[in-house]
Amino acid sequence: MPAVSNAAFGDTKQAHVATDTMRLMRIPLWLKVFWTAWVVAWAPVYWRQYGLQNFLFFCDLGNILIAIALWMESALIFSWQACGLLLFQTLFTVDLASALLSGHHLIGGTEYMFDPHIWLPIRLLSLFHVVTPPLLLWAIWRLGYDARGWKLQTLTTWIVIPINYFWRPQFDVNWARGLFFREQHAIPGFLYVLIYLIAVPALIYFPTHLLLLRLAHRWRTRN
Repeated sequence: MPAVSNAAFGDTKQAHVATDTMRLMRIPLWLKVFWTAWVVAWAPVYWRQYGLQNFLFFCDLGNILIAIALWMESALIFSWQACGLLLFQTLFTVDLASALLSGHHLIGGTEYMFDPHIWLPIRLLSLFHVVTPPLLLWAIWRLGYDARGWKLQTLTTWIVIPINYFWRPQFDVNWARGLFFREQHAIPGFLYVLIYLIAVPALIYFPTHLLLLRLAHRWRTRN
């Protein structure tokens, strides 16, 4: 029987460890690498085009947090982002589709996607809004739903919106001064922000949380 060198045995053991690690991954490596590479390419382009403040949009902040969640395989981070992004990015997709098919914006908010003054590659980068909802749902199906997610999104909103209100208010990031990027003057600004900080978690994050709880339960019982 031929002798097996320690080096050969060590290489075989390392190969088995690497294979076992790949099997234990609940999110494929190619997806982690692809999303990370995309964020690395997307972030400097958006920074140059829109400035640093743009990364306080919940959708843009979500891109970075999703990259972290992919590598950590974190149900909590995916749940957190799903509570904040699912509704708005689905509405983005609906509005974009309606504009492409009928020439009319059913909801509004995607008009810039058809603005010839914005470089086409930058507009195409915004298609991440279309990809994010199915990715978040798939990740929750794969990893499970963490019920703390909507609370984290609420805390994020309580931190980010006051910053948006005072920092370069003319850009109305996350509608911190008025809906659809139009500053409202019907009520005092501080009252509008207070209503925002209460109403959005109560009317959007918490109902999304309940929906995700039901979906996660259904997926779990089917497996």
